[in-house]
Amino acid sequence: MSSTPSAAASPASSGEHGGPGGSAVSAEHPGINELFALLAYGEVAAFYRLTDEARMAPNLRGRINMATMAAAEMNHYEVLRDALEHRGVDVVPAMTKYAPALENYHRLTTPSTWLEALVKTYVGDAMAADLYLETAGAMPEEIADVVRSVLAETEHSQFVLAEVQAAVKASDRQRHRLALWSRRLLGEAITQAQYVLADHDELVDLVMAGGGLSHMTDFFDRLQHTHSTRMHDLGLA
Repeated sequence: MSSTPSAAASPASSGEHGGPGGSAVSAEHPGINELFALLAYGEVAAFYRLTDEARMAPNLRGRINMATMAAAEMNHYEVLRDALEHRGVDVVPAMTKYAPALENYHRLTTPSTWLEALVKTYVGDAMAADLYLETAGAMPEEIADVVRSVLAETEHSQFVLAEVQAAVKASDRQRHRLALWSRRLLGEAITQAQYVLADHDELVDLVMAGGGLSHMTDFFDRLQHTHSTRMHDLGLA
């Protein structure tokens, strides 16, 4: 997962839930270690993905922008590694269990062009961030701060927005093709999120506590809504 694009704040990130200090779960909730581990693997996977996709850039500016985002991913990984170590958890074995789902998502959404790589960077990874931000409002502030810090928007994502907007404005063919690609990213992201949640009850508990959800379908409906917003931002709606 990459945290470069902006992840729209969900109702879960408002911090308006019950529990001590406004949090619905304690700092010792087992789902917190799982969330940090999932995030950590996502950051490492994103680093390698962005490094590879930088080679697709048509110019040096694009390669530098991708490399800068890749470096940010490793900085985020270090934040999560330190947070897990502070909680007495070894990051490598903890995060390895999430490799299959995340690697499968990247395998099924390997971009074939530079523009596809940019759309995936801006849209695809932000959908994963929506899942993580669903939990932030339920956590104690010091835990939520870690989540938000590794999912914060960076200024570098704006170059993605500008390049894609220019390309789709110049070509209806590109717009239609990238709109289909964006919908594919949404479908694969939802599928892999369902697999992860099905295998990890602790994460489900965090999502439920964070959003106060009566049904998990509410969460996936919000994923689709924020995805539609991002497609509009890119000029693909």
